[in-house]
Amino acid sequence: MKIEHLVAEIRKKKSFLCVGLDTDLEKIPEHLLKEEDPIFAFNKAIIDATHQYCVAYKPNIAFYEAYGLPGWKSLERTMEYLNADYPEIFTIADAKRGDIGNTSTRYAKAFFETMDFDSITITPYMGKDSVEPFLEFEDRHTILLALTSNEGAFDFQTKKLEGEELYKKVLKTSKTYKGSERLMYVVGATKATYLQEIREIIPESFLLVPGVGAQGGSLQDVCKYGMTKNVGLLVNSSRGILYASAGSDFAQIAAVKAEEIQKEMEHELERYFLS
Repeated sequence: MKIEHLVAEIRKKKSFLCVGLDTDLEKIPEHLLKEEDPIFAFNKAIIDATHQYCVAYKPNIAFYEAYGLPGWKSLERTMEYLNADYPEIFTIADAKRGDIGNTSTRYAKAFFETMDFDSITITPYMGKDSVEPFLEFEDRHTILLALTSNEGAFDFQTKKLEGEELYKKVLKTSKTYKGSERLMYVVGATKATYLQEIREIIPESFLLVPGVGAQGGSLQDVCKYGMTKNVGLLVNSSRGILYASAGSDFAQIAAVKAEEIQKEMEHELERYFLS
């Protein structure tokens, strides 16, 4: 998907919500376990209920890998359904892959060609030759982990190397990669105050922002420090939408929660673009 299509969808829906499809058989409503494919049944119901309020879906690949071949089949069915019925939706493989040379190329082919995702999250630790193979794919996007929302982020990402924080070196170095115009970045909402300095380095790049809500991040702060003239944000919510209800009304309640976030986002968009 071209980035201008994503921006158009954001403006149309007045939303920059990404729904994380972290589907856990231990958490989905019990009645779905009787289905032939409980994971796909859950995902389909969530997608049908929330698609009007979001612009992206982000399956976390670990939640599918954990179930072996049946889990991969559920992921395949989910992607086929999304691409056929909701082609306007931006899809993210939250895979956090990263390896060198032909291995990265194979990862890219797996998720961009075989699974037909629009984007994938990857780790930058192995450097240029682990990132550039992903950037060779036209109209696909590589989402580089920059500054994450977890507590352990401070172990390495904010440590100084030659007087500069490591995450800043990652951002600056990644801009020199061939195909860097197809890069996006993960920046956790719990690190929102860092966004001002991050925007000085990557002023227009899209950011995937986890950590709003359950992890304590503030949507208002994310918008204050991170929003661009093209919005430039995809804010993810997973648990707060997926598991808002464990009953037969799970999809309806998920829609309510997604709409609540969308309305907050609409308010922020009005603040920055209409005020």
